[in-house]
Amino acid sequence: MENIFVYCEITEEGHVADVSLQLLTKGRELSRQLGVELEAAALGKDMDQVAHQVRPYGVHKLHLADDDCLFPYTTLPHAAIIAGLCQQIKPQIALFGATPVGRDLAPRVASQLQCGLTADCTSLVIGDHHDKKSDTTYKNLLYQVRPAFGGNIIATIINPETRPQMATVREGVMKQEVADKPADMEINTLEVSDLTKAEHFLIDILDRHIEPKKVNITGSQIIISGGYGMGSKENFQLLYQLAEALGGEVAGSRAAVDAGFVEHDRQVGQTGVTVRPKLYIACGISGAVQHRAGMEQSAKIISINTDPGAPINNIADYAITGKVEEVIPKLIKYYKKHAK
Repeated sequence: MENIFVYCEITEEGHVADVSLQLLTKGRELSRQLGVELEAAALGKDMDQVAHQVRPYGVHKLHLADDDCLFPYTTLPHAAIIAGLCQQIKPQIALFGATPVGRDLAPRVASQLQCGLTADCTSLVIGDHHDKKSDTTYKNLLYQVRPAFGGNIIATIINPETRPQMATVREGVMKQEVADKPADMEINTLEVSDLTKAEHFLIDILDRHIEPKKVNITGSQIIISGGYGMGSKENFQLLYQLAEALGGEVAGSRAAVDAGFVEHDRQVGQTGVTVRPKLYIACGISGAVQHRAGMEQSAKIISINTDPGAPINNIADYAITGKVEEVIPKLIKYYKKHAK
């Protein structure tokens, strides 16, 4: 009771999704702060490897439902099982990935449990809150932090009255780290028939077509990102040349995507993806708060911009003032010259 709960999404290949492993890392941190245990749930078929995948992240108890009827994902049975499980174990915090599955599942679970839900959080912090109106102090609430009003403000949302406190978090926002000493994990096998009804299986999936993912910038440790300051789609070829030399991926800001310089799959920022590479090179990017929300956790940031006062320089470790079409060829030349 009152533990931290993480829904583990299962990929098409049968692995626990990276965003779920990131949430387990954050859940472990929160559970230590609160002095409670970390619980997780995974639903699907052929789940033999799931326990092996989540155990290193410090999970104390894994609730596992392994049944052919649970794959591929359909809304009704998954929502019924997770809502029913939450009613049994009564977690104080429940976390979901802000993926297509998580964005479909979490609101339905919250509706059934009649609790609040904050979407697309960028930070989760434990803190106290004093309500002046009722003169009541709430201890150890989950501060759910997310951009609002187009990224112009950062909102901190709390849910003092109902449980669980629910949030969805985008991939790449949280760190993914295994525990120093994994816990002795207990596995609780869920009986699907105990938590579902016949009407939950009204939909039969006859056929599916899976579009393969063209790019995976979230998994790249080096990202070369361009903004509207690149000037044209042709100039973006310089970024691809630099990325090829460094072994990285090309990304872009929303302004660059809207201008047609680069495809939407490569967009970094509040309305794109969140990345945490070891090296992020921002080329011709002004650094609006919406873009910074998606990359400011990068280990090292290099900015190339003609404006020395560009906001991106405030978070950059190194700022190069100059035209990208002049600076990038020099970077490529000297890197190839000195690389082993």
